[in-house]
Amino acid sequence: MDLIWLSHLLLLLALAGCAYGLVAATLAGRFARSPAPILAGTAPSVTILKPLCGMEPNLYENLETFCQQTYSGPVQIVFGVQNAADPAIAVVHRLAKAYPALRLDLVVDARQHGSNRKVSNLINMSAAIAHDVVVLADSDMVVKPDYLARVVAELSQPGVNGVTCLYHGVPAHRGIWAHLSALAIDVQFLPNVVMGTALGLAKPCFGSTIAFTAQALTEIGGFEAFRDDLADDYAIGEALRAKGGLVAIPTFTIGHTCVDTDLSGLWSHELRWNRTIRNVDPAGYAGSLVTHAFPLALIGALIPGAGETGLAVAAFALACRIILCLRLERAFGLAPHPYWLLPIRDILSFMNFSWSFVSGAVTWKGHDYRVVADGTLIPERSLGHDAGASSL
Repeated sequence: MDLIWLSHLLLLLALAGCAYGLVAATLAGRFARSPAPILAGTAPSVTILKPLCGMEPNLYENLETFCQQTYSGPVQIVFGVQNAADPAIAVVHRLAKAYPALRLDLVVDARQHGSNRKVSNLINMSAAIAHDVVVLADSDMVVKPDYLARVVAELSQPGVNGVTCLYHGVPAHRGIWAHLSALAIDVQFLPNVVMGTALGLAKPCFGSTIAFTAQALTEIGGFEAFRDDLADDYAIGEALRAKGGLVAIPTFTIGHTCVDTDLSGLWSHELRWNRTIRNVDPAGYAGSLVTHAFPLALIGALIPGAGETGLAVAAFALACRIILCLRLERAFGLAPHPYWLLPIRDILSFMNFSWSFVSGAVTWKGHDYRVVADGTLIPERSLGHDAGASSL
């Protein structure tokens, strides 16, 4: 069968992907140069919520960056675990000794309120919130000392009901898998979000940071409203917008620690990300096929009859990826990547993207779930409901 038509189609899609990448590179530079608001007047009091689960690589170093904020207002950090034997507890005690002047609270509560274990942890932690502004941030995030001031300044702007943050990859070690994970964030996630928001096609909200007032949390039904959602961060953003405000995105990025040490771990967590996005925005996710320019061009070039044109398009697609990577590094002040990994990264991403349509199964923190059409998590096995609480 003559498949030259398929080759032509794939090469056209690849060229469209190249154009997409170059436009995204330009928009990223403009976004990063946008003026940032400055917090005026008295800084409001802030509670930072840090749900924890297990001993993650660099956990102490990640959490410590939140203890080193140059913020002028009162700050409380609430850490939460659901297992009294969780090794993360020792990290919290270590932080308490290192920063005795900070208010660090620890909540240990095993109660399970829904299928989303992170949200259940947040429900248990919410009773400890003591301040007017709440900042929720995942445990694997790394921030600079001015992070909190910049987030609160953004939240204080008229019409803003919430704040979320873009993030970039930070390899936790020199291994190839951690670098591939960081590349996925920096050359796929970042440009896609910048493009989507610039065109008004995306309204994101990320677990990297979600900031809102304590009153707004009450108005959207508390964390209880999201106890069964796979994409809890997106759902919180939608609920905040439904109250009539915007979820703003500051012009800086924060670090996401990439800890993968093998292909299995990298594949599993990227599959969870992809299936989450697929459930949140199925049409947009399917349309993101065009962003996989290099693999599309490579497949098109390998079809009999494609000739040298296919290889030329593949080479051009790879060159565009390098340009995009360089532009993003410059725009957001990121460390240079090992560019030789880009073709490997793009092929893995395309394979994961394709496999994400096969089923709705996801794995999170060692627990298996099925995801139904509305994004609700269904546990593959029953969950315990033991309860207990303590504070530091």
